[in-house]
Amino acid sequence: MDLPTPQDLRERRNELGLTQSELAERADVSQPLIARIEGGDVDPRLSTLRRIVTALEEAEGGIIKARDLMNSPVVGVAPDDSVHQTKDLMDEKGYSQVPVIRDGAPQGLIGNSDIRQRPEENVGDLPVAEVMNESIATVEPDAPIDEVDAYLNHNAAVMVVEGGETIGVITEADIARTVS
Repeated sequence: MDLPTPQDLRERRNELGLTQSELAERADVSQPLIARIEGGDVDPRLSTLRRIVTALEEAEGGIIKARDLMNSPVVGVAPDDSVHQTKDLMDEKGYSQVPVIRDGAPQGLIGNSDIRQRPEENVGDLPVAEVMNESIATVEPDAPIDEVDAYLNHNAAVMVVEGGETIGVITEADIARTVS
């Protein structure tokens, strides 16, 4: 993953005709922080870098929406599927987690960590519903990147739902890929 360099940020800001103060205000950070980042004196946190890049994109008129970030079609499992089947699917696709979906609506997520945390020897025989994490976040396709980002601070993934149907999924990796 290639993140923007301090020089990239400075050039992009200058191309947009923004001062450091204007960018700082748009990104809700301090002007001295922008100066230190552009000068290469400090490595910002990923969340700070995201806010700066989002502010630059908004200044360009290109606000990134959930539909621009999401992976679709969604590869998911049903609550009644076995953990073993789910683990096989995750291994085959190279996923660390998959959404649990019933009749198109998100029910939760199941990931490798959820499976490892179960002490039972026969965890593979259990239905996904008994192992999954029911805490999920959902957004509409037009949700801005900062809303998605806020949910990702507390959730492993965000489901994109339209008309009650799950149409996409977004993870931290998708945000990082977009920021870079």
